[in-house]
Amino acid sequence: MRIAQYDIRNTIYKQMLILGIETSCDETAAAIVEDGKKILSNVVISQVNLHRKLQGIVPEIASRRHLETILPAMKQALQQAQLKLENLDGVAVTYGPGLLGSLLIGLTVAKGIAYSLEIPLIGINHLEAHLYANFLLYPEVTPPLVGLIISGGHTELVYLSKRENTK
Repeated sequence: MRIAQYDIRNTIYKQMLILGIETSCDETAAAIVEDGKKILSNVVISQVNLHRKLQGIVPEIASRRHLETILPAMKQALQQAQLKLENLDGVAVTYGPGLLGSLLIGLTVAKGIAYSLEIPLIGINHLEAHLYANFLLYPEVTPPLVGLIISGGHTELVYLSKRENTK
């Protein structure tokens, strides 16, 4: 199964429900989004206290913690949205950039769900997601616009001429 590289925002569905999984670094997140616009649930399990003791993020420890928290995060997200896995129309998952071990946990779980339910698996760029998340919170914002993304060891200055076109 390969990760879909298409723009799901242009696909027409009746009440599309997407499970989003994010494990690019030291936080495990699962969310349910309806029609690409409405956040039905958003669960974040942080590892801040664990890594604070170590004075920095230890990649191996972060990925092991994702193993412990990914299923509880998904279960909680589904419960908050009052849904079951079978209700999902797709699974979106961060494919990078990020810590390889952490990304592998999220990708493996997402791929398994998508395969077993025969629904699309949608790959999400972690940095672009920071930019596009603003459209969920501020739908009145329209391109063209410029965004500065600073996330961990990655920084990007992005020009967005249209909602689907970044440079």
